[in-house]
Amino acid sequence: MIKQIDARIQRALGSIRQAFRGVLTLVKSGGAVQLVQLDGLAGEQLQDAELFQHYGYTSNPPAGTMAIVLPIGGKTAHGIIVATEHGSYRLQNLQSGEVAIYTDEGDSIVLKRGRLIEATTQTFTLNAGVAINLNAPTITANASTEVALNTPVVAASTDVKAQGEVIDHGNKSMSSMRDVYNGHTHTDPQGGSVSAPNGIM
Repeated sequence: MIKQIDARIQRALGSIRQAFRGVLTLVKSGGAVQLVQLDGLAGEQLQDAELFQHYGYTSNPPAGTMAIVLPIGGKTAHGIIVATEHGSYRLQNLQSGEVAIYTDEGDSIVLKRGRLIEATTQTFTLNAGVAINLNAPTITANASTEVALNTPVVAASTDVKAQGEVIDHGNKSMSSMRDVYNGHTHTDPQGGSVSAPNGIM
């Protein structure tokens, strides 16, 4: 009797599809929930499986991304994607506790140990409708070309130090203006010219 019950249970479980792995081939990202096409086990193809992600975070995984499919009610046709992974692009060797987001193009933002945040990209744009506030004892800009600030006024609460030139909208540098001032003379109403300023800039 027990063997017969066990056999029936096994047959019932055998008709319920368990969670399985697949590989994404296409993602439709236009709707409220992304729909994906993927290849499952034994070459089976699933159409319009829902890709669920955590609130506040979304991604469009590229083709070839591995996925875990959870069949709702044990039915493959009602499968949802609950996790994805792509070993070719995932940032490796993070330290314990570190967090990162990344793309297949090599862009990344890493929250590192020691309370460091490191962003890597080609062009970094911050769009703020009201203000961008930078509160730090030191702000260093290490750029190979230039740092462009598209704002009416750049305000500093203390000193502004430049290792290179400070150039205004007239394409005049402070060093060239300093040279003009230090070398200038005045015409004496009685004739000739007076000496250069006693104090130089």
